[in-house]
Amino acid sequence: MGSTDQHTHAEPPASPKPRKQEQEPASEEVTEVAPGVLRCQLPISMPGLGHVNCYVLEDERGATIVDPGLPGPRTLGVLRKRLASAGIPLKRVHTVVVTHSHPDHFGGAGWVRRESGADIVTHKLFHVFWDRNEPPDLDVEDLAALGSGGEEEPLRRRRSPWDPPPWGGPSMRPPLKRRLLMRGARRFPSLARTPRPTVRLDDADRITLGGREWVALYTPGHTDDHLCLFDPADGVMLSGDHVLPTITPHIGGYVRNVDPLASFFNSLDKVAAYGSQVTVALPAHGQPFADLAGRAKSIQEHHLGRLDIARAASEEAGRPLTVSEMSTHLFSPRAQGPMADSETFAHLEHLRLLGAYRRTDTDEGYLYEPA
Repeated sequence: MGSTDQHTHAEPPASPKPRKQEQEPASEEVTEVAPGVLRCQLPISMPGLGHVNCYVLEDERGATIVDPGLPGPRTLGVLRKRLASAGIPLKRVHTVVVTHSHPDHFGGAGWVRRESGADIVTHKLFHVFWDRNEPPDLDVEDLAALGSGGEEEPLRRRRSPWDPPPWGGPSMRPPLKRRLLMRGARRFPSLARTPRPTVRLDDADRITLGGREWVALYTPGHTDDHLCLFDPADGVMLSGDHVLPTITPHIGGYVRNVDPLASFFNSLDKVAAYGSQVTVALPAHGQPFADLAGRAKSIQEHHLGRLDIARAASEEAGRPLTVSEMSTHLFSPRAQGPMADSETFAHLEHLRLLGAYRRTDTDEGYLYEPA
């Protein structure tokens, strides 16, 4: 009697997901990434991020740096070393540009100013998230939620910044150590080296950096105070976190802007309009890229796709959904949590303000359904 050999083949292990550019660890090299623009990468350790690009522009007075990384002596020491390798002593830094109010961008500004007396340049709306007088913008880089909902006041007031959010679900209460640091920075800003801007730019203002003129572009969405800078002579766009090469910036619900997603779309259109003039975009994370208009369009399409997913989820459910329930449709299981809920809320509020959805305010939070 014959026999038949049966061979079983194990499925090959799944290939690891390719690492995004923005997740790459900081390189020690200082390289020229555009005419007269050097890049040094500073290490950070945050969800989805491994470095921040600090750009350096030299002139006869010394140097301007853009986004000097996290606060603290460790980052300052790395920055000092990177600049020294390019022949630039830290004391010759006369200007620090901060693209927006997240700690991996503004954190080192006060430390550099303490050493060199540098001016600190921001958008006119710049504010830090522990400022008593300003509500913050919320991002994975903050984990701080304060603030109101803007003109329409869509968010209910909370007794504490760490109360559960008005849409329901878990609060964004950070670890005790971070809360203590924030409390100390709020009470003693000089000891915390909290940056105080000396030059605040408005949209379309012009400023001379690195021996040439740059145009300020106000680009809210990721934060309410985001600033891009464009050099029309060489076609260089410093895009901060507004347009990144392989990930999309967080668009959260806890900002002063009543519809941050709409503002983000408008800001993407604004920078895309410079597309034919831009030879290179220099993002705050990841590598330089050329097709700014194309990348801005793909980011818009990503968010429009999420809006379509939300509509389909509502149709399938056949009932009002909470923000956390909708979040399970928009984000992967590993991404679930307060940050995903915050961005989901921003998308649902966008649909509501378009008249496509309605919101019911309950004791447990907000419920959304098609209008």
